[in-house]
Amino acid sequence: MVIDIIDPDAPEYQNLSNLQLAMIRAAQAEKNDILAKAAEEKEKLFLKLLKNNMARSSVYENASADIDAEAERKVDVVREDLLHRLAYENLYGDGNENGVYRYPENPNYNLDYPQRFLVVRDYYMRVTTNPQARLEAYGMDSLARSYLGEFYQTLYELLASYC
Repeated sequence: MVIDIIDPDAPEYQNLSNLQLAMIRAAQAEKNDILAKAAEEKEKLFLKLLKNNMARSSVYENASADIDAEAERKVDVVREDLLHRLAYENLYGDGNENGVYRYPENPNYNLDYPQRFLVVRDYYMRVTTNPQARLEAYGMDSLARSYLGEFYQTLYELLASYC
């Protein structure tokens, strides 16, 4: 995946955590999806105009510019959200009065649920290479059940798929 939602070579993005890299990849995927939908919408419009013998009119150019502007606005929203999340993670990523954030010793409750999912998944993927032992350990983790909420079952199914 080519990352172009932000400049990954910029100095402020050189020492990112795995969680921050996952945030960037998710934002990039969202951007790619927005642009793909815009391209598909423009293609449908062109085919419709072609069918009605209006392909050479200025209607396509104007509508295409509007579609591109709307897609760029949506991408800007995704980019701004990513930058805020990265800045927030930098501020609160180091820990609190209980020490460095680390699951399960000191879980970070400032994260939203998809980010918590990634943290817990990474933890269990590092704990052991045995998929069955990993699934059993996760099944007995009562903290994960409350920490992940709805995402608990999703992670359980993901870990079970490795067995």
